[in-house]
Amino acid sequence: MITVLCGVGLYAALFMLRKSVKAGRGELREPSVVQTPRARLLGRIPNALLGAVYYPAFGVAVWFADRPWEILTLLTICAFAAAVSSVLGYSLLFVTRMPCLYCWTSHAINWSLALCYAIFSLAALGAGR
Repeated sequence: MITVLCGVGLYAALFMLRKSVKAGRGELREPSVVQTPRARLLGRIPNALLGAVYYPAFGVAVWFADRPWEILTLLTICAFAAAVSSVLGYSLLFVTRMPCLYCWTSHAINWSLALCYAIFSLAALGAGR
């Protein structure tokens, strides 16, 4: 389930990254969230690029994390991504007020990953006792 979610998240991130590149070239014909300051939370790095790195990295890492500190590190990273999605979701609704199906897909995936991985982590850490 986690791997599938990461695959869908990667697709959404790559779609938005492509759109971000087009916006940078002035090739977009319509207004887009990628043109707003919230599309780049870390300076000049597009959020979509962070997602394009995060989803495959997380999707692979969950298969190899077996030590408690590794599981907790991934859980922390996953929870951070879900928290950032909460901030960006709020921004979409109340600040930017722009529709973005791919953004909402990514947010839903981040929240689902956090829930799924939290359940997995509790089971894995509990089994290690």
